[in-house]
Amino acid sequence: MYPDRVVSGMRPTGSMHLGHYHGALKNWIKLQAEQPCLFFVADWHALTTHYDDPSVIERSTWEMLIDWLAAGIDPSQTTLFIQSRVPEHAELHLLLSMATPLGWLERVPTYKDQIENLSTRDLATYGFLGYPLLQAADVLIYRASLVPVGDDQVPHIEMMREIARRFNHLYGKEKGFEEKAEKAVKKLGSKRAKLYSELRTEYQRDGKDDALEQAKAMLDDAQNLSLGDRERLFGYLEGSRKLILVEPQARLTAAGRLPGLDGRKMSKSYGNAIALREDKESVGKKIRTMPTDPARVRRTDAGDPTRCPVWQFHQVYSDAPTQAWVQRGCVSAGIGCIECKQPVIDAIVKEQEPMHERAQQYLDDPSLVRAIVADGNDAARRLAQETMRDVREAMGLAYT
Repeated sequence: MYPDRVVSGMRPTGSMHLGHYHGALKNWIKLQAEQPCLFFVADWHALTTHYDDPSVIERSTWEMLIDWLAAGIDPSQTTLFIQSRVPEHAELHLLLSMATPLGWLERVPTYKDQIENLSTRDLATYGFLGYPLLQAADVLIYRASLVPVGDDQVPHIEMMREIARRFNHLYGKEKGFEEKAEKAVKKLGSKRAKLYSELRTEYQRDGKDDALEQAKAMLDDAQNLSLGDRERLFGYLEGSRKLILVEPQARLTAAGRLPGLDGRKMSKSYGNAIALREDKESVGKKIRTMPTDPARVRRTDAGDPTRCPVWQFHQVYSDAPTQAWVQRGCVSAGIGCIECKQPVIDAIVKEQEPMHERAQQYLDDPSLVRAIVADGNDAARRLAQETMRDVREAMGLAYT
């Protein structure tokens, strides 16, 4: 019914590091060549944990955007924008909050986890409790079909789907809806109309998901339907409601997990990160001082690669022959730890070279980044306004 779109964002709370690159940005770069993508700086989300000291947000916003461009995000293929520059996000968040049960927010798994992990901060605020709802608004306002996430974020996408479903059920009522839908069915032509009715029955009576998908595919191919009729027929498939908000699907990312220098999750707050645009001298120093297998006290001591944080870097950066060389040399004490680390240093420096080159033009002329984002803000807002017109009308707020 609506064109496929991918939507995702990141909070600007510090410099991008290689963990971000391997965990998310590489996947974004791949997706931008496959489907229309909107990637945004979630500056309002940053306030959920940094509301008492927002000074880091503006600086981090522009640094993060340069990091995205340096990594390979292409503004000619992708819409880049800042969340707070599209105020419709806040409006939809407010309207969705009117009908979202409180228990839905309290049961989000990451809510309690973050409360425990960020115990030094006062997070007893609605903003923190309600961030999954703002997250839902960020996606639903663009009627996104896919959201790239890791396993831990799947519950958030499922809640987005429930919120969209509930909204459509509450506000997708249209006077004479069934009669208008039946008239729209006839516009499909006799053969397609019959198939549509059969598939609708199979889904609603027997719960056959494949029938639903087949019917949706048929509607996608139908060229003679108006947007209004198309919306009605999609809604008629699943019940007797017009579809206003689209239920997004989670796109599980095959994220390469790059640990921090000490083996824990890479994080600036842990002091174990390598910045996305770190200079090569600093990269070399950090890798050379990484802890290794504690059993290798002396150069002649044999080690175990699986107990060494450096081995995890080899699994991301080294080819099979190099990995085999590391394993043989470590368990036999045939190579020292400094020798083992050099291929990792070389690979990271090589990976970052084009990033430094791409970033330089934006560092030399910051107005280039601001122009890209200004265009992206305008493009995103046009899409958001289209959705909000339908939302306001459905909720009886489209006063004329």
